[in-house]
Amino acid sequence: MQTATRLGLYAILELARDPARTLSSADLAQRFGVSTHSLAKVLGTLSAAGFVQGGRGASGGYRFTGNRRRITLMDIVSLFEPAPGSRAAEPGEGTEIGAALQRILTEIDEIAEATLRSISLETLLAHGGLHLRAR
Repeated sequence: MQTATRLGLYAILELARDPARTLSSADLAQRFGVSTHSLAKVLGTLSAAGFVQGGRGASGGYRFTGNRRRITLMDIVSLFEPAPGSRAAEPGEGTEIGAALQRILTEIDEIAEATLRSISLETLLAHGGLHLRAR
């Protein structure tokens, strides 16, 4: 999983905890120990997808605008990771051993994707020990 993917998950989960709350990109970046520049790109992607809304100025910041019961972890991951089957072939995949290994890795990817599709933001927030605030 790429760093941007993890940051996207951290940001959406932090914002979804309390949809009425607005947090600046600087606040979020400080919480996750990253630069505001790195996080700004991630927040832009989440905003373009309609999951968060951002504003500028003194009262600016980001807030969650999605449905935490319907949005799954895979919905967020798919914004940042290449679609399954779209990556370029790697050296050795054309060999018998490479093909065998690739079948196993594809199966692992499918299991991971199914798991990520089965977990909503609300489920993770509620069962991950994170305090949820009513919408």
